[in-house]
Amino acid sequence: MYRKINTISIVALTAIIFMFWIGGTWAADTLTVDINTASVTQLIKIPGIGKKTADRIVNYREKNGPFKAKEDLLKIKGIGSKKFEKIKDLITLTTK
Repeated sequence: MYRKINTISIVALTAIIFMFWIGGTWAADTLTVDINTASVTQLIKIPGIGKKTADRIVNYREKNGPFKAKEDLLKIKGIGSKKFEKIKDLITLTTK
């Protein structure tokens, strides 16, 4: 009886760990947003970026062309160094 419960517990624990690992990997991959192509709707999915800031990102991009570096987001009102540090791994940028 003890051995059967122990085996079931190990299998269940392994399954739970696997689900969290897969879930975490999937969530990180799907949360990446390209700041050179994203719409306002897509940009507001980045934690800490609201509609006003997303509008500013799109307006800046339309006026000045594509961002050349992630750090260019620091030119946007509402994005300071602390916010940038929190979001820099969630953004990508394509250049043409």
